[in-house]
Amino acid sequence: MFSFLRRNKMQEHPAFPAMPATMVTAGPARLQLAVHMSGRTGGALPPLICIGGYTRNMLDFADFIRNFRAQYPERSVATLDLPGRGRSAHLSAKSGYSSLHDAGAAISAITAMGIGRCILVGQGHGGQVAMLIARAQPSLLAGVVLIDAGPVTDPRGIVRVRSNVKHIAALKSGSAMQDAARKTVAADYPGESEARLDALIARQYRQDGHGRLVPLFDTRLIAQLEQFDFDDVLEPQWPLFDALSPFPLMLVRTQLSDQLRRETFEEMARRRSDAARITISGTGSPALLDEPEELRAIGEFCASIGTPQAAEEEVA
Repeated sequence: MFSFLRRNKMQEHPAFPAMPATMVTAGPARLQLAVHMSGRTGGALPPLICIGGYTRNMLDFADFIRNFRAQYPERSVATLDLPGRGRSAHLSAKSGYSSLHDAGAAISAITAMGIGRCILVGQGHGGQVAMLIARAQPSLLAGVVLIDAGPVTDPRGIVRVRSNVKHIAALKSGSAMQDAARKTVAADYPGESEARLDALIARQYRQDGHGRLVPLFDTRLIAQLEQFDFDDVLEPQWPLFDALSPFPLMLVRTQLSDQLRRETFEEMARRRSDAARITISGTGSPALLDEPEELRAIGEFCASIGTPQAAEEEVA
């Protein structure tokens, strides 16, 4: 079921040792996906499964997993890298990346991990994947946390991701790339120190032997964003959001996010008045999830979700 990661330049990235990963084989293409597990599977409480944004990887959840597990050691937490992200295999040159493919890969990985029921925590694109899993394999879900994610994608966030990556890639020197990356990251995390910004940059880039920044994702993901523009009006996917109706739901939005408009967040809350919700002030996406208030809110949400045995008794 599991295999160990083979050493390569990606594995030598200094940010990865703090999140050791094993590989699971997922989907018809038998892709190797990187998985990090904190705690044991198979307990009474459904584990959290964290899925990152479009070009992101499990490093975005490093602080959250460490702090959450310290407060709630009885709850296991896992995170996986979608295809083409982090330490997971890239798709073949003939294949294109899509939310549907990512959802299928995530379902296969969760099943391969021996997890029968989980609470999905999806940031950005990871939230889109969570909604697709709810529609395709509802039996896997005990609850869902959507962070800066919803049925209406804001094209501003798409264009900014594309522009930032292309701008950094076009620079000549490693120092210029690092300076540019600091400016882009500082827009989401104002007031952070230079050292902290560099640590956040290292969640999406590694440095090569010349100090240049190399993305921790398949750059074809960026090429697929060329069709979008700032003023595009993307089709809402409310039926996809409605697939979450059977499950406990928590809605999270960062104050500075350009991935999820406030009016979309408010409409989601209106449609799911039972959902727990929180806005994280003073920060953008991806949410760092390292402050006591959001850790407590997610912990309380998870505690409200019963065990499978309790759910069966309630139905009976």
